[in-house]
Amino acid sequence: MSEAADQIFAMLKQSAQSGAPLYLQLRKSIEDAVNRGLIGPGDALPSERDIASKADISRVTVRKAVQDLVKGGILVQRHGSGTFVAPRMERVEQSLSRLTSFTEDMARRGMAVRSAWLDRGLYAPSPDEMMVLGLSSNELVARVARLRIANDTPLAIERAALSASVLPDPAGIGSSLYAALETTGLRPVRAVQRISAANLGGDDARLLEVPSGIAGLHIERISYLASGKVIEFTRSIYRGDAYDFVAELRLSGPGEEGRP
Repeated sequence: MSEAADQIFAMLKQSAQSGAPLYLQLRKSIEDAVNRGLIGPGDALPSERDIASKADISRVTVRKAVQDLVKGGILVQRHGSGTFVAPRMERVEQSLSRLTSFTEDMARRGMAVRSAWLDRGLYAPSPDEMMVLGLSSNELVARVARLRIANDTPLAIERAALSASVLPDPAGIGSSLYAALETTGLRPVRAVQRISAANLGGDDARLLEVPSGIAGLHIERISYLASGKVIEFTRSIYRGDAYDFVAELRLSGPGEEGRP
């Protein structure tokens, strides 16, 4: 690590001419070292004191640069151990044109999948659930919330809501909600998804093992049966450093709606 540290400080001296604040110069030097492979996933950074002494800057400046990189997911801090280069995530590419379950998606990629249950129960519906699922205030909603894990890496938090008439025993769900729905002939055949950027709150970030406030993806999905009836209302949080959503676009043909 000492050789990599020397190169970080050498790059810091090179960027000193930019006139940018010192903490930004240090942050860029460390980030460049990571991107160039001078320090790799799991490697430890020198202590704040060592960096400050060798770079001839204050420890406050070092701390601010390191905190920025932790928030950006470049570095991780382990209490009592120090600061390390964050593990490099293998990104998952998911098509937006196919309605499949998380279990099916990961199994198709040969990844070992498991879930940690966060909630399985029957509740009074929220106003959003009543509106989307068409429930009255005296009906119950089944909520199924899971932390989805692939190859021992937490990737997503899924919170699904269905009418209790569709899922009267949410505690009986196994590894796949869609597999359970298929046994009763109620698996959805199409869905509308809305994807938006989100900064992860403390609880979600802790579950996904990323820094609080880091960028993630919020996905709201409404799924339908062939009859057009809404069957599922799901709100999920995905790690922004792990997922790429891909959609195929085609130019409309003559006479087709949406032709430019």
